[in-house]
Amino acid sequence: MQMPSGVHALVRRTHEERVLRALQENGAMSRGEIARVVGLSRTTLSEITGSLLQRGAIVVVDTDASRREGSGRPAERLALDPASAQFMGVDFGHRRVHVVVADASHEIMVSGSVRYEDTTSWRTRTELALGLVERLSTEAGVHYGALQGVGIGVPGPYPAPEGAAWPRAGSGTTVLRPAPEGVDVAFAERFDAPVIVDNNTRLAALAEAISGADSVADLVYVRLSDGVGGGLVVGGQLVTGSRGLAGELGHVTVEPAGRPCRCGKCGCLETVASVPGILAACWEFGLRLENLEDLAAAVSRGHPVVDRVLREAAAAVGRVVGAATMTLNPAKVVIGGEITRLAPVIVEQVAATLAAEIFPTASAGPVVAAARLSDDDGAIGALAAVFHSSPLLARYPETADVKGRCDAPDSATEGAAHVRP
Repeated sequence: MQMPSGVHALVRRTHEERVLRALQENGAMSRGEIARVVGLSRTTLSEITGSLLQRGAIVVVDTDASRREGSGRPAERLALDPASAQFMGVDFGHRRVHVVVADASHEIMVSGSVRYEDTTSWRTRTELALGLVERLSTEAGVHYGALQGVGIGVPGPYPAPEGAAWPRAGSGTTVLRPAPEGVDVAFAERFDAPVIVDNNTRLAALAEAISGADSVADLVYVRLSDGVGGGLVVGGQLVTGSRGLAGELGHVTVEPAGRPCRCGKCGCLETVASVPGILAACWEFGLRLENLEDLAAAVSRGHPVVDRVLREAAAAVGRVVGAATMTLNPAKVVIGGEITRLAPVIVEQVAATLAAEIFPTASAGPVVAAARLSDDDGAIGALAAVFHSSPLLARYPETADVKGRCDAPDSATEGAAHVRP
């Protein structure tokens, strides 16, 4: 029995959206990779991608020859038309802002940074960031007429106001998260595009989950730095919580009678496992280390005090992550922060403690690994958030089938890739 044309059009439309979403979130992929992600047969996928290629919504960007093993024929890699859209990631650190602009195929078009003092006001930081964007545009000859969205990472947490609702992406200049002193409004007004603002550590969690060949849908992320932050990715989505505080693992109490925390409590994980907390513990044992460079030198010498302090701090992280693991059952736990690269024992101890915290009958716990992205790659995390929430696909026009015709669109401009919201 032949499927009614209306149902067939709806099914085809759904398949197209799934393929476009996969390319939107992951960048260039082979047909085989797309088939695995979206769960379509190769025959169906070939039909869908053929139509999208004909209409100009996607393009062939290269082949997988450089990564392919064996002697098989290289497979074409498909992506959204690179010229169809632009995405901007902005990361405000304590002493610098970093900007990255990517095209629809996830290729970086321009990037740069500018420094400021940690006492600089948010108004000045915002002006410096917008000035940087203009300078990058002038130097590289890039114009932002196809900008689909801006992701902004800020030091946090920045909880939502009491009773505030966070609108969905894709509604003009919608801002999904509150931001310090109007940074969100400034970017929304300047570019007339949706703006997402979030804790930059949480955005880093999303970037870690979706980057690389071993991307995962469920991940727990912890960053050890001046403070201890975290992020949760569940089902491929960044979890914010009802007030935007999901993932604040640094403020879980690990020592009820411990040192005061800047949050007002005592004995938070941050007091034990942040860089200042670790240095303070070394001082208490008589080893006066002033900064990360001193700590790295002591690690290279194998100093017993440093080894003890680092293992105790990592064990505390492991216990907190163990509770999160028992709750969320993630596939991967990522430990970020420059200190994890200077002291690999941290990740080793977190993994050992976590193994003891989860169900003894569990066949295998989550993979525990150091972060792939550096602390300076926060703008990539902001880009990841925009890739996942871009209104691009929501504005995808009806296909010929939905219109009740069998002919293909007359022009490639009918594809999603060429429609500016």
